[in-house]
This record gives sequence, structure tokens and C-alpha cells, in this order.
Amino acid sequence: MCLGIPGQIIEITDATNKLATVEISGIKRQINIACIVDEQHPPESCIGDWVLVHVGFAMNRINEKEAAETLKLLQEMAELMVDY
Repeated sequence: MCLGIPGQIIEITDATNKLATVEISGIKRQINIACIVDEQHPPESCIGDWVLVHVGFAMNRINEKEAAETLKLLQEMAELMVDY
């Protein structure tokens, strides 16, 4: 099973190599966006997009509502683990 974490692309750091900075719950990290770009949606147009991130790659785009719901569920799971 894989787990994709929602994050928002805040900067394109290297359009040629398809690298971007994503923010996930206040933490910024560099990811590869090669899986979500094409001629109709070039790297420069990805700023602001919400994506599912898995092992450093943006796997697909999601909407903001879906991202918020997933982040909320992940937070709830983390809180349950603390009590466990």
C-alpha cells in the first residue's frame, strides 16, 4: 500500500528538470513534478496546484477540498497513535 500526502506547489525551482517546492502542513520540500506536467500543463502553471506526494514525486493533482479532508484524516490518525 502506498500513501500519498497532499501538498501545495508553491514554487518551481527547476523547470527543465521538473522540480518544484511543495508545502505540506507547513513543511517545505523539493519534489519532482514530471508525472503531472505535459504540453497543456507546463511546470510554470503548476504553482498553487494541490498534489498527492509519494516518495518525492507529485503523483497527481487533487482539489483543495480533497487535500483538506485528507490532511484532516491524517492528523486524526496521528492523534490516535499518540494516545495508543
